[in-house]
Amino acid sequence: MVEDAQITKTISLENYGIRNANVHYQLSAQELQKETIRLGQGVETSFGALAVNTGKFTGRSPKDRFIVKDDITREKVWWGDINIPFDPDQFDNLYKKVTEYLSGKEVYARDAFACAEESYKLNIRVINEYPWSNMFAFNMFLRPDEEAEDFHEDWLIVNAPGFHADPEIDGTRQENFAILNFKRKIVLIGGTGYTGEIKKGIFSALNFLLPVYQNTLPMHCSANVGEEGDTAIFFGLSGTGKTTLSADPERKLIGDDEHGWTPDDVIFNFEGGCYAKVINLSEESEPDIYNAIKPGAILENVVLDEDGNVDFSNTTITQNTRVSYPIYHIDNIQEPSAGRNPRNIFFLTADAFGVLPPISKLNPGQAAYHFISGYTAKVAGTEAGVDEPIPSFSACFGAPFMPLHPTKYAEMLSEKMKKAGVNVWLVNTGWTGGPYGVGSRMKLKYTRAMISAALEGKLEKREYEKHELFGLMMPTECEGVPSEILNPKNTWNDKTAYDKKARQLANFFSDNFSKFEEYANDEIMNGAPVK
Repeated sequence: MVEDAQITKTISLENYGIRNANVHYQLSAQELQKETIRLGQGVETSFGALAVNTGKFTGRSPKDRFIVKDDITREKVWWGDINIPFDPDQFDNLYKKVTEYLSGKEVYARDAFACAEESYKLNIRVINEYPWSNMFAFNMFLRPDEEAEDFHEDWLIVNAPGFHADPEIDGTRQENFAILNFKRKIVLIGGTGYTGEIKKGIFSALNFLLPVYQNTLPMHCSANVGEEGDTAIFFGLSGTGKTTLSADPERKLIGDDEHGWTPDDVIFNFEGGCYAKVINLSEESEPDIYNAIKPGAILENVVLDEDGNVDFSNTTITQNTRVSYPIYHIDNIQEPSAGRNPRNIFFLTADAFGVLPPISKLNPGQAAYHFISGYTAKVAGTEAGVDEPIPSFSACFGAPFMPLHPTKYAEMLSEKMKKAGVNVWLVNTGWTGGPYGVGSRMKLKYTRAMISAALEGKLEKREYEKHELFGLMMPTECEGVPSEILNPKNTWNDKTAYDKKARQLANFFSDNFSKFEEYANDEIMNGAPVK
C-alpha cells in the first residue's frame, strides 16, 4: 500500500506565465501515486502499482505532432507528413493560452535530465497538470542524485491534458497537439493524456540536436552489454521483440528504447526508465517486465477486476496497454546506463509474409538500406476474409520522431559501422513455413539461440549462402537451430508460392524506398533487393 506522505515542496512558475498555481515540486513516486488516488484519477492494483486511464488517446497521434518552423529548423528539418510545420506566432499564442489555463490550478513540477553520458546531459523541467503524468516523468527521465538549488533547464515540457485547442484559432488539426519549439526550447503538449508524448517530445528534440550539433547518432533502439564490455544494439518497431531480446540474463541492460552513439563509440541511454507493452504479458514469457510491475510502476489502460487484479489479455480499452517503471526495477542493469565497443547491431522485423531469413548478415549498403526502410509487417486481423499481412515501413525504425531526412541518420550509421567494425544482422522474429495464416511464428528459443551465436562470434565461423532476391547472407548452420529453417524457402512446401511472395515483398520495399532514392548514394542503393 502507498503510505502517507507530506507534500510540502514547491517552487514558483510565474516566469513561465503560470500564475497563482499550487505547485507540488519534485515529489516522490510514492507521493504522486497517493495524489493520483486522492484525486480519483487512478487506482492501486494488486501489484501495488498505479493504474490509470489516459482517456480518449491511448497512443501517440502522429498527425498532431508539429515542429515550429523558424530560422533554426527551416532549412534542416525534413518537412512533410511526419514533421508538420507550425507557425511561431501561433505557438506563442497557444503557449500563453495553456499557461493561463494552468494558472490557479494544482500543478506538478519536477527537474530531471536526459542522456546518461555526462557531457551530453540535457536538463529538463517538466510541468504537468496531473500527478500521474509527473510520476511518468519521474520514471522515464534520469533522476538527479540530489536536488540542485541552481537548476536551470535546457528544455521545458508543459503538459496540459485537460486543455483543448480550438483548431480554427490555434492552428492545430484538432483539440490535441504536441509541438516542439527549438528556438524557445519548449515541448508543449495539450488535449491528450497519453504519457508517451512526454518522452517522445524530448526524444524528437535530441534526434535533431545530437546529429546537427554534436555529430552523435540518436537511435530508437534497445542496448545491452556483455561481460567483456561488448555492446549490442537492437532496432525494431513495436511487436518485433526489441525489449524481450535485449533482456538477456547473461548481459546487462543499458536501456530499452532510446540511445545515442557518440564519435568516441560510446552508446548511452537517453532515459531513466522503461515503457513496455503489456498486452498478453505473463511472468513466464516476460519475467523482467512482469517483475518490474510493483510500487512505483504505472500501468496504462489495463482492465482490472474488483480486487485490483490485471487482465493482461483484455483489449477492451486498447491493444496498446503499457507500463512505465524506473530502470532500477530491472535487476540486471548497466550503471551508469552506457557502454562502449559496439560490436553487433540487430535489426528486428516480424515478417508476416514468411519471406525473410530468421537471421542474415548485412553489408554496409544493405544495413543502410534496411535502416532507412525500417520494415516490419502487421497482421491484418481476424475479420472474415482478411488473411493477408500488411507491410509497415518506418524510416530508421522511428520515423515519427526523426526531424532530419532519414538518409542523414543512415549515412551516420554506415560511417560508424565501418569505423567500429560492427556486425549488422537482420533478424526475422515473424513467420516461417509460409505467411501468416499458413506458417507459424518463429520460436523464441531459436531466435535467442541465433542472437547468442552472433554475439559469441560463432556465426563468423559458419558458411553462408546468398538469398537470391534480397541478397542477404544466410548462415547454413547455427547451434541450437534446425538447419532447414535458416533458408526460409526451404520451410515452404510450395517453392513457387515462396518465390511469388518474396517478389511481392521486394516490390513493397522498392515502392517504399522510391521516396528516398534521390537522396541515397550508390552504396545504399546496392543494398536493395534485385529488380
